[in-house]
Amino acid sequence: MRWGWLKGAGAAAFALALAGAAPARAATEIELFFPVPVDGQLARDMSTMIKEFNEKNPEIKATPVYTGSYDETLIKTRAAIRAGKPPAAVIMSANFLTDLAIEGEIQPLEAQIEADGTTPKRFMDQFWPALHGNAIVNGKVYGVPFHNSTPLLYYNADHFKEVGLDPDKPPQNWDELLAAAKKLTKREGDRVTRWGIMMPSNYDYGGWILQALTMSNGGLWFNPEYGGEVYYDTPSMLGALTFWSDLVQKAKVHPAGEQKGPGVSTAFLSGQASMMLLSTGSLTHVRQNAKFPYRVAFVPKNVRNAVPIGGASLVQPAGLDDDKRKAGWTLIKWMTSPEKSGWWSRATGYFAPNMAAYDQPEMRDFMGKNPDAKIAVDQLRFAGPWFATYKTVAVRKAIEDELQAVVSGKKSPKDALVTAQKTADELLKPYVEQTALKLPPTN
Repeated sequence: MRWGWLKGAGAAAFALALAGAAPARAATEIELFFPVPVDGQLARDMSTMIKEFNEKNPEIKATPVYTGSYDETLIKTRAAIRAGKPPAAVIMSANFLTDLAIEGEIQPLEAQIEADGTTPKRFMDQFWPALHGNAIVNGKVYGVPFHNSTPLLYYNADHFKEVGLDPDKPPQNWDELLAAAKKLTKREGDRVTRWGIMMPSNYDYGGWILQALTMSNGGLWFNPEYGGEVYYDTPSMLGALTFWSDLVQKAKVHPAGEQKGPGVSTAFLSGQASMMLLSTGSLTHVRQNAKFPYRVAFVPKNVRNAVPIGGASLVQPAGLDDDKRKAGWTLIKWMTSPEKSGWWSRATGYFAPNMAAYDQPEMRDFMGKNPDAKIAVDQLRFAGPWFATYKTVAVRKAIEDELQAVVSGKKSPKDALVTAQKTADELLKPYVEQTALKLPPTN
């Protein structure tokens, strides 16, 4: 009897030894595609974040893959999907989600959310309401807000004082913005040595800024409930584009021609521009590099305070196997938690999309020391979704081509908008025909 017990104990010990000797299951390897669309050291910050994730989640090995601009990230993600090697997660420009969902290239996240024991509504309620429009498509959650922004008015406080403007009273409306820009612009003969204001008009950025002006003029850029409709040739957008054109062609307080985002921030930081409209995602870069006192303020209004949301959401492409999808979802939840959402905001200048981030002690301390970071959060009550349609990039380019023609003095605003609307309608036609109500033939 005693011998039998020993044999059983030995067998159990042997089995345990075998189990201990068995190789541990290999970590699930995944890739995260991420863009760097604005100024700063986002690539290094991302490497820091993913290194910490891997240390805390040894069952997963995530590799961050820099994919260029927002537009380039879209192209590379689609190529990876076609090649059968989609990344487990992508930081995707929020205004691409509608098109990606229509094309079936990303999948709704309902199953992952419900597997965690919650509902899509409760899950999304942790994020600012203004962000929901670019994360929910046709009633389903396709994206998790990660880094988000609004345009801000940046201005040089020393320049304001120099020309008799009060730096504690930034321009509130278009008339005040124009008046301030005129005072701030400096000339030596016909040569401008300092511009009153600059705004980026390059692809992607230009459309976003024009949308901000259109919204603040009381207009809508697109139908947020339907991916086949844009409102380019409308009075509200005509007013916005005319205002921009007048800054360049009539008042001559803004340089002519296409202005790229990095060039605008460089001109501001070097003192060659006194004001600029730029993303809050550039705030850390400005804070770290400005050699003068600067301030930030709401985008000046004409009819109402209103701005579009910018930035990106985390999405999961179609075609992932179960292990990679689960690992990618683990990464997405970790990156958008209050703690990491706050850390990313402090590192980059984007506001934190997870509202609970602002309850963290580190975030309260940071906001107290950096009141400029509060402006974008305050502006959220006036924010709406970023332009998002079927064939977003091409439809957006239709107006951005015309914007660049206008600021270069090659077209009038009205002619530009007529052309843009016609081009956009042709691009949207396949989706419109697919979704149009098919009426029965009349007898």
